[in-house]
Amino acid sequence: SLAISKCLNFVFLMNTIMEELLIRDYIDSFQRKEFGKIVKRELEIKFVEEKAISIIGPRRAGKTYYFFQKISELQRNKVLYLDFEEPFLSGLNPNEVLKIVYEIFPQVTGNLPLYVFLDEVQNLKDWEKLVRSLINRNIKVVITGSSSKLLGREIATHLRGRTISYLLLPFSFREFLKAKNFEINLNSLENIGKVKKFLEEYLDIGGFPEIVLKEEKEKILKEYIDLAFFKDFVERHNVKNIKLARIIFNHIVQNFSTYFSVRSLEKNLKSMGLTFNLLTLYKYVESLEDTLFVFFVRKYSLRAREREGWPKKVYICDVGLSRKTRYFEDIGKRMENLVFLHLLRKINEEPLREIFYLKIDDKEIDFLVKEGSRIKQLVQVTYASNKDEIEKREIESLLKAHEFFKKDRPELLVITWDYEDVIKYDNLKIKFIPLWKWLLDLEGK
Repeated sequence: SLAISKCLNFVFLMNTIMEELLIRDYIDSFQRKEFGKIVKRELEIKFVEEKAISIIGPRRAGKTYYFFQKISELQRNKVLYLDFEEPFLSGLNPNEVLKIVYEIFPQVTGNLPLYVFLDEVQNLKDWEKLVRSLINRNIKVVITGSSSKLLGREIATHLRGRTISYLLLPFSFREFLKAKNFEINLNSLENIGKVKKFLEEYLDIGGFPEIVLKEEKEKILKEYIDLAFFKDFVERHNVKNIKLARIIFNHIVQNFSTYFSVRSLEKNLKSMGLTFNLLTLYKYVESLEDTLFVFFVRKYSLRAREREGWPKKVYICDVGLSRKTRYFEDIGKRMENLVFLHLLRKINEEPLREIFYLKIDDKEIDFLVKEGSRIKQLVQVTYASNKDEIEKREIESLLKAHEFFKKDRPELLVITWDYEDVIKYDNLKIKFIPLWKWLLDLEGK
């Protein structure tokens, strides 16, 4: 018995030594790691004392490479990066990770880390205890997790007000141009023509980094869609009725930039002979939103019940997702979806910003942008290349909506394909700007 005990202790000691050697080698390798070409993302994070930073976003949006971008901007020997997809790291507990922070990392680098980046943090048991312990010791912590295992709202719940979350979406149009090695220079008509050509490509394939940068775009996109469906939707939420879930998923992705109602979907599904519980349908729709592959925009109203009710307008995290379910040219819908995503990205800089759609009688506004208590913008989107193609009802809707919010003096904006002007209607200015120019934040230039 004593011999067996000594043998077990020896095995345990050897395993511990081997594990520590692996960790030392891992840290040393990362200190010398060349990141290669990284497309600089425009998301700016700000560290706040005693707060962790969490990066959330849909699958394959580039969260790990965003980590590498931020690390490359810091003094490397003051940064500890841990990827809990590594088997020898995922089995650790918070105390063992603290040993890495305070013993092993200083032994390898000669410094205590000032920054700790935790990737796929959901694979570490009791990860939230580790994060709280680190930020209590004034270490700056950045975390991210797989959307199939750790939702953005779960990060906030686990850390109880000790985190600031940022949303990372696939490439914006400006980032897309960087990935294409195109330098924005509008001093010639030729360059403006190239920008428009790139916009057509962006509207077609979207901005998922791997799809933009690699060949076999259709195969990669199909893999993304399947992963989002099975991993982030079906498995993550323990979905039982796969057929029903698939139909809901395809229906929502296909009908982006349109009004969506659970009751309307219920009628369509029952007309197909499907049987299901209405509560299940609501649950599946809510679960799909958790994947961050789709977003639902509420109707603006002073009444909370109307704001939270249906119909909502549905948008997808990247217009490239529509390639699989695209049966007709829908440039206007894809333009509107791009506008939504651009407005959504700005919430990282303006946390009080909210995005709604607006209906007043028979008048509709694509986007109402609210910041705090103020209505900041009323935005219409149209696939128009000249003034004659702009429908009269879109202008009338803006003027009608302005009557309700005139004390806020909201900006009235029409985003077009290729028409630019500022026109006065009854002493109100409506700005018309091409989509490419607006996406590049070049208003007035």
